[in-house]
Amino acid sequence: MEKPHIDTTAIEVPADLASPALYRVDAAHHPRVDRAEMLRYLGYGGQQIEPELSQRIELVVERLELDIEPRGVRRVFAVDATGVDEQGEPCIRLVGTNVELRGRDIYRHLKDARFAALMACTLGMDAERRLRTTGAQHPLEGAVLDAACSAYVEAAVEQMDQQVKAAAAAHGLAGNWRFSPGYGDCPLSAQRSIVNALNATRLIGLTVTPTSLLMPTKSVTAVIGLFDGEVHDAQSRPTCNICRMRENCRFRAAHTTCYSSH
Repeated sequence: MEKPHIDTTAIEVPADLASPALYRVDAAHHPRVDRAEMLRYLGYGGQQIEPELSQRIELVVERLELDIEPRGVRRVFAVDATGVDEQGEPCIRLVGTNVELRGRDIYRHLKDARFAALMACTLGMDAERRLRTTGAQHPLEGAVLDAACSAYVEAAVEQMDQQVKAAAAAHGLAGNWRFSPGYGDCPLSAQRSIVNALNATRLIGLTVTPTSLLMPTKSVTAVIGLFDGEVHDAQSRPTCNICRMRENCRFRAAHTTCYSSH
């Protein structure tokens, strides 16, 4: 059955949501590295950690939180779920941008949403330089720092997630969980248009490599669907069965997931 035509130009995003909102750390709401999440990235499976190693880990984390300030930007756009891509498959377009999100998983996630919030967050080039230097000089601390940075940027993105949902709730909108390019069958190539739509290169120094990876490496882009009233069933995460990395995933091998369950 053919979808009815929707005049997406008539869908007006509330002004406070449509304007780019910068994320900055403040003393009262500083993101913290989730130690359990960091250990999960390190492949920790419940084994005993010697006190000396525990102290070294904590020192790396404390220095990271003290010295590195995550930066981010978010913005809300109207959703157009009526189009198809070159293969005739349904896709999501964000009105007023070049963002085109392909894949059945992201389509299912956003097809009933009125708006979508784009987010980008990075630890910046200071973290990138520290990762390279520490990894070359002190491999153990380098591995710990890498895992800590991954958990740290996720903590900052979680704060951004909560902020955009609080702002949307003031307009009677509810949000589902955040979905990043590369998850499920949504291609990594979507990173470039998301970064461009957010003007994230100028605002937070985030760029995209020719292979669609983010630089600095400890960075995240994501999208959240915003719905009138209750969200649809995409608020429940799909299983790992939809992921293209499932056959070689180190998290599945350790009987866990690449995302936090809470």
